[in-house]
Amino acid sequence: MKKSGEHSPLFLCLKLFEFFNEGGHSMKNFGSADVKIVAMAGHGGAGKTSIIENILYKAKVTTRIGKVDDDTSFCNYLDDEKKRKTTLNSKILSFEYNNKGIFLLDSPGYADFFGDTVGTITAADCVVLVVDAVAGIQVGTRKAWKEAERLGKGRAFFINKLDKDQADFEKTIEVIKEMYGKNCVVINVPIGEKGSLSGVVGVAHNTNIENADDAAKELADKYHTQLIDSVAETDDELLEKYLGGEELTREQVLPILERGVAKGEIYPIFCGSAEKDIGTQEFMNAIVNFFPSPHDVGAVPVAEGAPIPPEANAPFSGFIFKTVNDPFIGQLTYVRVLSGTIKENADVYNVTKGQKEKIGHMYVMNGKEQKAVPQATVGMIVAIPKMKVSTIGDSLGAIGSKTIFPAMQYPTPSISFSIHSKAKGEEEKISTGLHKLCDDDPTLHLEKNMETKEMVLSGLGDLHIEVALSRLKDKFHVEVEIGKPKIAYKETCRRSAEGHEKHKKQSGGRGQYGEVYLRIEPLARGAGFEFVDAVVGGVIPRNFLPAVEKGVVGIMTEGILAKYPVVDLKVTVHDGSYHTVDSSEMAFKIAGSKAFKDAFMKADPILLEPIMDVEVTIPDDLTGTIIGDLNSKRGRVGGMDMIGGMQIVKAQVPIAEMFSYSNELRSMTAGQGSYIMNFSHYEEVPAHLMTKVIEEAKTAELAEK
Repeated sequence: MKKSGEHSPLFLCLKLFEFFNEGGHSMKNFGSADVKIVAMAGHGGAGKTSIIENILYKAKVTTRIGKVDDDTSFCNYLDDEKKRKTTLNSKILSFEYNNKGIFLLDSPGYADFFGDTVGTITAADCVVLVVDAVAGIQVGTRKAWKEAERLGKGRAFFINKLDKDQADFEKTIEVIKEMYGKNCVVINVPIGEKGSLSGVVGVAHNTNIENADDAAKELADKYHTQLIDSVAETDDELLEKYLGGEELTREQVLPILERGVAKGEIYPIFCGSAEKDIGTQEFMNAIVNFFPSPHDVGAVPVAEGAPIPPEANAPFSGFIFKTVNDPFIGQLTYVRVLSGTIKENADVYNVTKGQKEKIGHMYVMNGKEQKAVPQATVGMIVAIPKMKVSTIGDSLGAIGSKTIFPAMQYPTPSISFSIHSKAKGEEEKISTGLHKLCDDDPTLHLEKNMETKEMVLSGLGDLHIEVALSRLKDKFHVEVEIGKPKIAYKETCRRSAEGHEKHKKQSGGRGQYGEVYLRIEPLARGAGFEFVDAVVGGVIPRNFLPAVEKGVVGIMTEGILAKYPVVDLKVTVHDGSYHTVDSSEMAFKIAGSKAFKDAFMKADPILLEPIMDVEVTIPDDLTGTIIGDLNSKRGRVGGMDMIGGMQIVKAQVPIAEMFSYSNELRSMTAGQGSYIMNFSHYEEVPAHLMTKVIEEAKTAELAEK
């Protein structure tokens, strides 16, 4: 009898690769100077995955070049990726090439999945920004550069799609240099006119010059001087030789180039065509020859204390940058080893959680394929199944370690939907499944809104939510309906008023009697609720006053105008009467509730709505458009800042106006805008809108009955 877990594709792949132990795809332990960890990033559709497919074929990892569009991609193997013809989850591709251990990290390009890109950039030592030669620098490229810059990662460019008729190599170079500086240096240039790319020429030492046309030779000469200038400027000794007229050799240039990339002083630019497999070999050679290794990058920053040197003989430390929950075999945890060695069947310490963790097996990943390894040293990325307490973002170390690495900074969710079960009784399964998806994706947030009684799922965009719910259905076999979340309005009043209720009921036997006089007064916004006992002369016995308060709190929680909680009021009970036989706690609870309602409706009641602090980041030329749109949403613009060539518009906007803003902003800015939003305070709803909200609430209440 097979266990259900044995049907899992991940489980089967894991077992197959343990058994076959394919030597051509194995990964031995390299020294920290011989490991290269490269994240491929950039805008969706630029060709990151296609470049990797070419590399895997040339490294003899695959026997054919996979294609995203015909579902043969080695990297995009998930069903939803095949359906949408794009990368939705980061992948780790690992192999040996020219006596180096290579880890390529394929990143999603679209903003909805940028959280996964944050993980790959964090784990890498160098980030390659793939640029579409037709479309130019797009928003996904800008975001990836900004994150790599924030983390101090080495950066490079690959200009792809130079085989297209509309491609413009020199214009793309100009834009890159304009945006990111003169230290962006060209490493190779294209051979052939637009639309007829036939190869590339190495700029530094004219590699492949024999196949170049006159235009390519002229380009190579033009960028050769710029390259040597930039390299020489980073090394005083080399600069002196260069200024003295000495021709710099390959052996002199490569180490300086490697150091310059590692320190973020030089940003090499490669070019080619993934579709025609042009420029791939030259790019692979560069990864091996001068892309930074952990040794080149040097000590790893920590949250507190001295940086950790990347040495194999140092105590083990590592960082979890990605997790994947499989419904059959559980969690698969991806760890970048930052120092020392981690071994299978060993104990490690989760420094973030303050708990020990037992390591069982470990695997080096190559797409969906796993290769069991007995140990992993500094610079390697391993996947560890079934860790008990460790989650994404945690720091691991040897027993007794106190080293915690800086937390990853994720974009804030910008779109929310209410979640409702399609079938009765599946709420718990839905909650469990969504929480597991959220564990793997910190940009996916699930919360139960206690005020609206709704389950709300928030993410980075429509596609982000759509994919999450598709995986909920496929992995956990539950379906949901989504809707616009209810707004957590609140009720209050503008002025003081008196209320009275004499609750008197006689229906045979013991009756009910309780009389309450109270006064309500508005408090400052956010002050909450205050109950004051001002009864004198025993007109209401002390033992019945808690019942009056319960009645008041009950009706305030339930709401009066539109069934939203009543807030920011002072309630003073000052008079009443009782009956020695018929009075009871229930009678005074009812009297207190009705007296409050009587006073509230006399006190100029109003609705309050949540106001959000909104920061919109957009290109400077779109500032006027965005401000005008925010004003149309009842927003108040409070200021602007310019950061990194982008304008940040700060405003306060009612949340009622923001539910579709993610899509609206994308449309207005052609995908170049982004925003963050956080709760600020409550404000009064305008009268005409308040009437509409109250009518909608009454209609909904009647429909429920």
